[in-house]
Amino acid sequence: MSPFAAIEVGGTKINVAIGSAPDDLTIVRIPTRAPEETWPEVMHALTDLGKTRPFSAIGIASFGPIDLNPDSATYGHFRKTPKPGWTGFDLITPLTAAYPDLPIGLDTDVNGAALGERRWGGAKDLDTFVYVTVGTGLGVGLVVGEEPVHGLLHPEAGHIRVRRHPQDTYSGHCPFHGDCCEGLSCGPAIEARTGQKAETLPPDHPNWAIVGDYLGQLFCNLTLITSAQRILVGGGVGLNDAVLRGARQTCHALLGGYIEALETNDKFETYIQAAHLGDRAGVLGALELARRALSLESENSVQHRCSK
Repeated sequence: MSPFAAIEVGGTKINVAIGSAPDDLTIVRIPTRAPEETWPEVMHALTDLGKTRPFSAIGIASFGPIDLNPDSATYGHFRKTPKPGWTGFDLITPLTAAYPDLPIGLDTDVNGAALGERRWGGAKDLDTFVYVTVGTGLGVGLVVGEEPVHGLLHPEAGHIRVRRHPQDTYSGHCPFHGDCCEGLSCGPAIEARTGQKAETLPPDHPNWAIVGDYLGQLFCNLTLITSAQRILVGGGVGLNDAVLRGARQTCHALLGGYIEALETNDKFETYIQAAHLGDRAGVLGALELARRALSLESENSVQHRCSK
């Protein structure tokens, strides 16, 4: 299979990769700084990787919010984002200018990761499922009928309002909503609440019960709204065992047996799972976006020839 280029744009780092599958992937990691510093490095890395392995399409899985409508004048531009300096930045034009003949697939990092999980990970053969990542921020990707959901923008369920945990006095990190789910659960919120980075906290720290409760509320709402067949969880915070246990317990309690397929507590071990692709879900999702972009271009080319 011809290799693809994959760009995962994250809040703390950007992965630029060339490959065709999980066991065929070369990755260059770049710290996420201001876009005028970071994006030239991304383009340089892409050029260098392409010298040794020419690629046939590019996939981009990016944090958001970002305009995903190809007919929009601001396609590929970031919308209002908490990430300093990135609001309004256009990531797509430099790529189309440098690679005018290549198809480019663009989606959110969580939608991309969801597609990666469907192709190679924990969502194989599922029709409707959710991918949630909790790290620097909190993102939610929703796939229905094998396609990621878009609409006015794309799912931003990380910003739903949650009931505050009785032991939590932290005001919230989100610059738009304060104590939304992301504002109370993400890595920077944990650091502000505890005075320590999340990765330094011991497994029995009370913070994990608080975060697990907030995520359990989110998962309950996602279950009721989307009727997802599975919820996959990634990110440095989301993959914490104590957080996952707490989230399963809260989600089960809040559903109250209403969903028959999830009546018993043991069902949640398989219903809410750690992402199978781990921290590679996003970059592999970008690879899948590239594959889909090339496939769509090929289909459109065939249809065009047949219509003549």
